[in-house]
Amino acid sequence: MSTPKQFTITGKDGKPLTTAGHNKNGFDSQVSIDALRALWLTPNYTNNEQDKDASVVHPDGTISYTSLNRFPAVKLLPPAQQKRILITGGAGFLGSHLVDRLMLLGHQVTVLDNFFTGAKTTVSHWIGHPNFELVRHDVVNPYMTECDQIYHLACPASPPHYQYNSIKTVKTSFLGTLNMLGLAKRTKARFLIASTSEVYGDPEVHPQTEEYWGNVNPIGPRACYDEGKRVAETLTYGYQNQNNVDVRVVRIFNTYGPRMNPFDGRVVSNFIVQALKGEDLTVYGDGKQTRSFQFVHDLVDGMILLMNSDETRPTNVGSSDEFTIGEFAELVREIVEKVQEEDGSKPAKQCKVIYKPIPVDDPKQRRADTSRAKESLGWETRWSVRMGLEEMVRYYKAKLDEGNL
Repeated sequence: MSTPKQFTITGKDGKPLTTAGHNKNGFDSQVSIDALRALWLTPNYTNNEQDKDASVVHPDGTISYTSLNRFPAVKLLPPAQQKRILITGGAGFLGSHLVDRLMLLGHQVTVLDNFFTGAKTTVSHWIGHPNFELVRHDVVNPYMTECDQIYHLACPASPPHYQYNSIKTVKTSFLGTLNMLGLAKRTKARFLIASTSEVYGDPEVHPQTEEYWGNVNPIGPRACYDEGKRVAETLTYGYQNQNNVDVRVVRIFNTYGPRMNPFDGRVVSNFIVQALKGEDLTVYGDGKQTRSFQFVHDLVDGMILLMNSDETRPTNVGSSDEFTIGEFAELVREIVEKVQEEDGSKPAKQCKVIYKPIPVDDPKQRRADTSRAKESLGWETRWSVRMGLEEMVRYYKAKLDEGNL
């Protein structure tokens, strides 16, 4: 077995990052970054020797799965401190990282997912753990359980997926939220809905504050998702005002990280996969439209802080590091070349950046005003875009080397 490479994660402040999370509002969400990395990076990239589940791809095109020798170590909490937490969409990209954090913290976690975009493999390292339950369930149908907190993340979030069945996307946003709010009302659980920066549409205000009402095309190709999330927020505050349900609304801006579906049409995964495969990087439009990108650990920090705070207003969680798409393509190409060189697999030629027509209703600029999150939660991003991209490139490169990409 090869000796693990030693990596130091450096935060935006230039200091080493050894933990993710915070200890605020009576809820300690701090965990070791090495423990988190060991759940999704191959052993040669981690500083953690703990056994983990693995898959082996054979030359004949078959794959073997091995079970865990032991589960990842979790915090031992007194029963009075252990929360029963329900996560809808918990087998998806964002949900699986939230599951990892809450499981390592020692809480009881139940995941509901219909696996339309999620996958069992994202949480397979927890299956069988006494604190964990995975249920195949579509939230458009009611679900009954007992819980203390509900993180409602269920809904396809990338354009190819939410446009595949636009009516189902709207049903998931409305009926799924209705059912989970009904559950929160019955159990008196605190409810957090994962909303989106798409509620601002193609904004005429920059950066976007929570008071901005947005500029959304209600009948365009993105409307099923944009308007679905807007009505889900309306429903959430309806339950707060009429039924006294304890609610939180997080508006998530562009997020990237390991376990992103490489074929979901998002710009980060598109660029990384194209560069790793030696293909030209495709930029839609002239490349001057801007985006801000936050690493998934920063988002999970913000969601947990919001859930356990007294802030009930909608809260933006996103990065203030804004790039043009053209600049971002160049950065991804540079980082992919760096990681490939570290691993001794530098490509024969450099990828080019090519330009294609821009899709309908694609926003020209998007960046969060996170003043509320900083003031109310004490939250701000700690991962630089460069460090986060290096983590994601290593994850995808390992998948490519295994034949899983």
